[in-house]
Amino acid sequence: MNLQKQILTMAMKAKLSTLWMFYLFNTIFRDIHEFVEPGFIEQVMTGTFNGIQITENLLLFGGFVASVPISMVLLSRLLPYGANRWANIIAAAITFAFEINNGTTDLDDTLHMIMEMAALLFIIWSAWWWRNPFSKQHGIGQEVSS
Repeated sequence: MNLQKQILTMAMKAKLSTLWMFYLFNTIFRDIHEFVEPGFIEQVMTGTFNGIQITENLLLFGGFVASVPISMVLLSRLLPYGANRWANIIAAAITFAFEINNGTTDLDDTLHMIMEMAALLFIIWSAWWWRNPFSKQHGIGQEVSS
C-alpha cells in the first residue's frame, strides 16, 4: 500500500472523528447550561419538562439519539472508506434533523446550536467530497498496468 494514500485516509478519518467530538462537546455544554436555568431542576423532578411527560420510552429514545454521535467518534476511525463515508453522511443528516426539531430557548442555546449545526454540515460536506485514494480510476487512453 502507498504510504501517502494511507496517511490521507487516516487524516480524513481523524478529521471526521474530531468534528464529531466538537459536536459532542457543544451538545454537552449546551445541556449543562440548562441545569442552571431557573426552574429546570424543579420541572424535571415533577416528571414533566415543558409539558412533556418524562417516560422510560422517552429516555430510551433520547439515549438512542445521543448514542449516534457518540458512536460516530469511534466509527469514523474504524470503518473502511465506503461505509465510513456513508455512515458519516447519514448520521450527520439524522442528527441535523434532530437539532432543527429541538430548536433553541435562549441565546446560549442558539450559540451552541449554530456551532453544532456547522460541525454537522462540515461532516456532511467532508464525507461527501471524500474520495477513496485507493480506487483505481483510469481515463480514456490510459494504460492499465498489472
